[in-house]
Amino acid sequence: MRTRTTLPAAAAGLLLAVLTACSGSDHTDSEASKGKPSAAKPSVDCSDQSLDQATWVANCADKATDGTGGDGTPGTKTLAWAKTAKTVGAQNPADGGPGSGPLEVTPTTVLYAKEAMGSTSVNGAFAILTVKDRAPSSTPAAESAPIEGGGWQWIAADGQALDEGENDASSITPRGFTGGGMIKAGTWHWRTIAFDLTQAQTKGGTVAYTDGDGTVYKWKVPATDTGPELAALKKGMEGEY
Repeated sequence: MRTRTTLPAAAAGLLLAVLTACSGSDHTDSEASKGKPSAAKPSVDCSDQSLDQATWVANCADKATDGTGGDGTPGTKTLAWAKTAKTVGAQNPADGGPGSGPLEVTPTTVLYAKEAMGSTSVNGAFAILTVKDRAPSSTPAAESAPIEGGGWQWIAADGQALDEGENDASSITPRGFTGGGMIKAGTWHWRTIAFDLTQAQTKGGTVAYTDGDGTVYKWKVPATDTGPELAALKKGMEGEY
């Protein structure tokens, strides 16, 4: 026969008080944590031309354009502005040396101007873009050139494709930037590309780069001056021409 054990009344009351206190504490802590405001993410002024590239890309790139995500077309990849494309370098570099290694290509900044470095736009406006080219492996690399069916184009909102460097746009190379060329293994450099556009073509445009493997990468270009290299770009174009 099983014997039933009964707690004394005083002990039972003490146990009930302890359990009630624990339950109330958990409830209070939970409610307090719900009402506690989370730490606000510090705001970044994306128009500040002194922002470094990492800060601008992390906080401002997605605000500069809504052109994100892939478009599903075979051989074409669409990226958000200032995002890096991991491409294949040119198969036949202009200087004749090896250069078909991996190449990271990142357009970061755009500046629109009717006149630049002594040249005047024939169509109405130059679109001048800064591009960071990086050869990340042990092999040198170079951008694919138009003569190889590659390189850069501006795709206007109505679908018209325009090559870089048309008219006097090819002569715009601000100080501190290059016009292209070979990138040594494990290094990177800044370059600029420029397009001669009508005012209408500066709105809603897309820049496209075709690499050495024939893959096309596209970025929706902001319609206003923006980017972390904007101050350096303007400074590089100063002077008498």
